[in-house]
Amino acid sequence: MRDLLLIFAISLGAALAIGFVGAVLLRALRRSSITVHLSVLLTTTVVAVTVGVMAVAEAMFLSPHDLEVVLITVAAAAVVSLAVGGHFGRRLALAAVWRDQARERERQLEKGRRDLVAWVSHDLRTPLAGLRAMAEALEDRVVRDPDTVDEYHRRIRLETDRMTRLVDDLFELSRINAGALRLSLTAVPLGEVVSDALASTAPLADARRIKLVASESGWPMVAASEPELARVVTNLLLNAVRYTPEDGTVRIEAGREGEHAWLSVADTCGGIPPADLPQLFDIAFRGEPARTPGPGDGGASGGLGLAIVRGLVEAHGGRVEVRNIADGCQFMVRLGTA
Repeated sequence: MRDLLLIFAISLGAALAIGFVGAVLLRALRRSSITVHLSVLLTTTVVAVTVGVMAVAEAMFLSPHDLEVVLITVAAAAVVSLAVGGHFGRRLALAAVWRDQARERERQLEKGRRDLVAWVSHDLRTPLAGLRAMAEALEDRVVRDPDTVDEYHRRIRLETDRMTRLVDDLFELSRINAGALRLSLTAVPLGEVVSDALASTAPLADARRIKLVASESGWPMVAASEPELARVVTNLLLNAVRYTPEDGTVRIEAGREGEHAWLSVADTCGGIPPADLPQLFDIAFRGEPARTPGPGDGGASGGLGLAIVRGLVEAHGGRVEVRNIADGCQFMVRLGTA
């Protein structure tokens, strides 16, 4: 019994010494990653066992051969333990990190949904209040002057169109997020799509005295679904016109690089705060108040336009990015060529 107690005491002392060193090391590395913590913890455990066995073996005055056998056995077990523990420890660490990222992403999505509901509620309440007031005025015959009646009818139609566009954007975004968007890609002349988009954007640009400049040549053929590609180009042009000060310029160009085509929409908005650039394509994101559309913006869509652009471009297998340039910002779309 005395020998067993002595062996236990020696093993415990060696293990406590190694455990203390491991605890100090873990405390020093408390800001490190989960992988580092698991590695230190696993190494401390294996080393504690190894040192305990070696200490007991030395105290028992084993023959050199027996001591060598014990050390080889312990070393083999330590290598296997470290290898297996390291492999599965890394997997556990990655799983933990993935869960944290998934939870963070879920929180961001939930915040995006709340922001979307808030923005859409605001964008619907404002025109609905105006529509109700004008409809009641017409119904009660408070307004009788023919010119005023015509103006009320015109404004009712404009606000109805605006809300229709907002509902269309919501439907398009729901298709993208649900993965229900199925594109039939064909060879589409990018120049014709841009020409139609410029024609639809021209009235808003003229009202704001903004010059639309497009290249006369160099428009490639792209592999795309024409309606969705037209939506992308129109949204980018409307976004550029809305945020460019009066008497500014919006320039649209395109070209080809190898097997890919690129489309550039650049404006003279003065630039976007660098902190806002990564969030510009998020749902309902509008950035600073200066970039929040107001009345007469041509039908702002609740901060959904650029989110739809990203969803449609990615559905085509392409990518879209934005960067600041000398006097404004530039949106760059890359798609496959036909």
